[in-house]
Amino acid sequence: MNDTTLTLDSVERAPSGPPAAARSRRRRRSPQAVVITTVLWLYAAVCVLPLLTMIFNSFRTHLQIATDPWPLPTDPTVENYVSAWAEASFGRYALNSILITVCSVAISTAVSLPAAYAIARWRFRGRGALEGLFMSGLLIPFMLAILPMFYLMDGLRLIDSPLSLILIYSANGIPFTVFVLVSFFRQLPGELEEAAFLDGGNHFTVFLRIMVPLVRPAIATVVVFRFVPIWNDFLMPLVMLRSRDNYTLGVGLTTFFGEYQNDWASLFAGLVITTLPLLVLFILATRQIIQGLTAGIGK
Repeated sequence: MNDTTLTLDSVERAPSGPPAAARSRRRRRSPQAVVITTVLWLYAAVCVLPLLTMIFNSFRTHLQIATDPWPLPTDPTVENYVSAWAEASFGRYALNSILITVCSVAISTAVSLPAAYAIARWRFRGRGALEGLFMSGLLIPFMLAILPMFYLMDGLRLIDSPLSLILIYSANGIPFTVFVLVSFFRQLPGELEEAAFLDGGNHFTVFLRIMVPLVRPAIATVVVFRFVPIWNDFLMPLVMLRSRDNYTLGVGLTTFFGEYQNDWASLFAGLVITTLPLLVLFILATRQIIQGLTAGIGK
């Protein structure tokens, strides 16, 4: 009797439909999801195609590219990379780009971190006006300030010096960095600071040892978002730099363009050299970037 009852109860409690995982997969296979997935894969293919073309052609000769730029390299060669790195001084250009980009991002981040912390966590008169002053920097198009910045750097005798670009990029990156970091600092609970103060900490130790480690995803996000445009910038180095020894990679690519003929093979190799650090940066910082972009969504 008890066995029969137990069996009947088990049958009654058994799910009438497919498992939850199967139902979930079935819902994901809706026509709308299939269309969205297909569009995204097509978009990814369109984005990857120029990158693959650049990489494949960097291992082909100029004659092969001029004859047919699309096939895979049948006889790959690394002479283009040797020519770009040594003969076209791409090694020097790479060092200049690394120096300018790393210094600019480091300075703007170091200045913005304490400013964003003070605006987000402290209460003082004029805090709103100070935050509005930083945000106003986002309203000024960077290209409109080229002429005033050129005259300013000329007056400081910094034309044809990497220091001019470092100062310009650092100042230009502060408003955006402050804007992002302020929103992250405001999401942190105040109990963390109170506990640190009760343990004998001061504002400096609380900021450096507690708050800054908690906003590392935001720091990684602003570093990547500032690194990429500085690394790829062409116009500002072209305006501020004069000698080839101070060229960045973006300006250095122009050496492959002649009046009557272009060295496409070396140009593609130079583009690969220029793009490779960005790919490595994105691969290393992907997790931090995703955490930074999605932080606070569920709050």
